[in-house]
Parts: sequence; structure tokens; C-alpha cells
Amino acid sequence: MTAGVSTPPREAARLAQLLRSSERAVVLTGAGVSVPSGIPDFRSPGTGLWENVDPMEVAHIDVFRRQPDRFWAFYGERFASLRDKQPNAAHEVLAELERRGLVRGVVTQNVDTLHRRAGSRRVIEVHGSIEQSVCPECACRVPVERVLELLAAAPGAPECAACIAPLKPDVVLFGEMLPETAMADAYALAAEADLMICVGSSLEVHPVASLPGVTLESGGRLAIVTQGPTPYDDEAEVSLRGDVVAELEAVLAALD
Repeated sequence: MTAGVSTPPREAARLAQLLRSSERAVVLTGAGVSVPSGIPDFRSPGTGLWENVDPMEVAHIDVFRRQPDRFWAFYGERFASLRDKQPNAAHEVLAELERRGLVRGVVTQNVDTLHRRAGSRRVIEVHGSIEQSVCPECACRVPVERVLELLAAAPGAPECAACIAPLKPDVVLFGEMLPETAMADAYALAAEADLMICVGSSLEVHPVASLPGVTLESGGRLAIVTQGPTPYDDEAEVSLRGDVVAELEAVLAALD
């Protein structure tokens, strides 16, 4: 992510003040929080994951069901690339805020597991994660390390050892519903929150994009840390528009 114009320190200080005065702050993150780790977002011109690939042709549940080998030709590379990435300082700041008791948890649209690897303990992954793949026949779960071994050993879709059925990544594909339990937990956190901090998300993809509205309707406040515009800009108490790492590090410094 290219660093934007630095937000005045008073904006970071304002968000730090909001965190200090909040009792039930939560964080909502999107693809932008992982861009500094070398993971492209989805639709940025020139770099987005879907810039040169039609997701309906490679990441739709129907493609997995009809052409699992074709599906895994794309997803195998994505698995390998994500597994090699490491948490960045933005993930680490959010984990530190939770450790200090300043945020109650993180709701994320990302499947890369970087929040948990950075030390965040309460993470709601509403789109699932790459950590495991699932057999559609017997529901057995296979860790990502074994899936990568299977992909390296033979071309095509990795298979369940018991059922010889193609494994499916434990992520939400196009054409699938979001997991009910994760979304119920996310809505509960949003409804209870007195502050929601939205980090690295355009807040345009529903139903997750409705979560800030749930917090606002419940009387909570909203802070935005992202470079692009969002539908909630006019309702946010504070907006930090620079590089996500620099902005969150400035907030942490303002708390010290």
C-alpha cells in the first residue's frame, strides 16, 4: 500500500482518546490491513486480486463443485502465497490494544489468519480462514500444511484420504452464505460496542458492511482507519487516511 498524506497527530490522539473513554470497543478489518504484509487487496487498480481474474470463474462454489481441479489451480497458489506471509505492525498494534484491554475483539473479513498469528485472541473470521480444508462428504478437517503437501505431490484438487472427495477450503466462496455462528457473534459484538474501529475496509461488501450501522444504531461511535472513501465517512467521529501501519502506530504512541 502506498503511504498517503500523513494524518495530523491530533487525529491519532483523538482516536486514542476515544479508546481510553470506551468500555466496549471492537475492531472491524478488511483486506487493507494485510496489504503491508504483501497480500494484495481485491479491487485496487493494477494490483487487486480480481484485476486480471474473474472471481466467478475461479472462486465460485459452482466452479469448485463442477471443476475442482480448475478451482484448485487458482486456490492452491493463493493458499501457498498466504501461508508464507507474516503479520505486519498493524496486526500487532491491534493485538496490543486487545492485550491492554482497550478492544474486546476483532471481526475480520480476511482469511489469512494474520490477526491470530499476531497475538489477537478474540478473532471472528466471518469469511472463514485458510487454516483448514473440509471434506464435503465426511466433514473431516485437513490442516493447511497437509493440503499444501498434497498440492505439491500431485496436480489437481487435494482429496480426502477417506472419501477420495475433493477437499474444499474452509473459506466462504462466491455463491455461499456467511457462517451463521460467526455472523451472529459479529452482530452481537457490533450491537454491544460503544466504539467500532474500521481498519482497511471500504465498508461496501455486505452483510459485513452493515456492522458499523449496527453500532451506530445502538448509540456507539465509529472511527475509520483506511485510505479510501467509505459510505460511513460522514458519520465517523474520526477518520485516519494515511498508511494503515503508520496510523495505528501513531494511535498506539498517543496512548503511551
